[in-house]
Amino acid sequence: MAEAISQRMGIPFVKTGTSEVFRQHGLDPSNPLDFEKRLWIQHKILNAAERVWQSEEKPFVTDRTPLDMAAYTLADIRGSTEVNFAELEGYLSRCFDVTNKIFKLLVLVQPGIPLVYEEGKAALNESYLEHLNFLILGLCNDARIKSIFLYIDRHTTDIENRVRTILEAIEKVKADIKTN
Repeated sequence: MAEAISQRMGIPFVKTGTSEVFRQHGLDPSNPLDFEKRLWIQHKILNAAERVWQSEEKPFVTDRTPLDMAAYTLADIRGSTEVNFAELEGYLSRCFDVTNKIFKLLVLVQPGIPLVYEEGKAALNESYLEHLNFLILGLCNDARIKSIFLYIDRHTTDIENRVRTILEAIEKVKADIKTN
């Protein structure tokens, strides 16, 4: 969908390559990690993505944001997970900072379409994706976010409708920015 939007808008699509970062460090994204290792790899993923995003000189569309990365990190915390809260808070603050520095507009595409397995990607689990969705909704509504935030209603499942909804929202945001 991000590729379709970039084509329609005539701006670059920037792929983050999260799974590639896992592979470079000898990890499989579908395997569980202890929290210390999760936080370590999430820093590596954010570093790699930030380098790619910063290399773009014009607006672009991408498949992930730092808030996705924050959500994947938070989703690994369970009641018995031992977490160095200062390290976690440092990582989350960095995710917010990078988001605000690079992204003017965030669009959350909520679950709703059938899941499709891809080799080398994280395991598909509908409940886990729902958990991530709610984490990202919360992160996008955090007062530290300065970017404009929109979301696609979960009942909008047809790809054409999703793309059209996003494009219409982008045009509305542009008009609102020009007015203000």
